[in-house]
Amino acid sequence: MPPLIYFVRHGQTDWNLQSRLQGQADTEMNETGRAQADRNGARLAALVEDPSAFDYVASPLRRTCETMERVRAALGLPREGYRTDLRLREVHFGAWQGFTYAELEARDPGCTQARMLRKWHFLPPGEDAETYETLAVRVRAWLDEVRGPTVCVTHGGVIRAVFHWLADMPGDEAAMLDIPQDSILRHENGRLEWL
Repeated sequence: MPPLIYFVRHGQTDWNLQSRLQGQADTEMNETGRAQADRNGARLAALVEDPSAFDYVASPLRRTCETMERVRAALGLPREGYRTDLRLREVHFGAWQGFTYAELEARDPGCTQARMLRKWHFLPPGEDAETYETLAVRVRAWLDEVRGPTVCVTHGGVIRAVFHWLADMPGDEAAMLDIPQDSILRHENGRLEWL
């Protein structure tokens, strides 16, 4: 069972605002996202007695790294004192990255229906595309290596995989979860709780 982990989703990007499939595209946060990251950092500062006792790890994408740096600043830590892990990147949407569902449907009517029906197992077209099931395998490998208290800044898809593994949630149910950008998810004593 992994120890205490605080999961933070990166703050909002313009692509989030536009409902654009972001995946592993390296987008930046917008001003709303920066404010969300700062508030999550302040919330963590109120929860964590000794920030130096934690490991800090983030997805290597810009939006997660900036979120982590803002969280660490709120904790009174140097912004750059964290590591990144490729396994914490968002699910890759292949050829669909950068498009909204409306844009995809305009180009190829009915193409998104299969994803809505079985989101966990759906593989988008294109090179490097992943299913949520594939994403969950790399997230499991990361979870298995966590040894001490950790702050993890990552993506909505990764947090869905966390619910699959740590809350025994069926994949198709986990894939449909709404993952907020203005809350922190705590895993402690086998329980997941939004803060």
